[in-house]
Amino acid sequence: MSTEPELEEPVDEEPQPVFATLEDWVSGRFLPMYRRTLGGEFRWCAEWWRHAEAISRLTTLWHLWETLRLKPGTGMAEWYGHLDHHLPILLGARGPFYQCTEAEHLEPHQARAVAAPSWWWTGLAAPSEAGASLDA
Repeated sequence: MSTEPELEEPVDEEPQPVFATLEDWVSGRFLPMYRRTLGGEFRWCAEWWRHAEAISRLTTLWHLWETLRLKPGTGMAEWYGHLDHHLPILLGARGPFYQCTEAEHLEPHQARAVAAPSWWWTGLAAPSEAGASLDA
């Protein structure tokens, strides 16, 4: 019988995110790091959280940042590949903030959609729509 205490094997703990929320990441990392002269080519809305597309894209970037910051070697290079795709869309003149200024939020236009006729998704054309096709 040994008198030495058994050594416990180290447990690999799951890395914790640096930022607890999207808002924390946007305020604490994204905005301080990626500065642009606003107006003209680049747009930003101080109420960015009112834009569903911005929330979706920024959430994607935040989660990627939290994951790729831990990847040795090329992790941040991969991150910049994603950022370089999303940044011109987010801040561009045709992006989600296209009507906003840094000082004023304007509700973005939502495209109109007309509901399809009830028979449309069955693949059967109504008699008056005989020429219509899902393959057209």
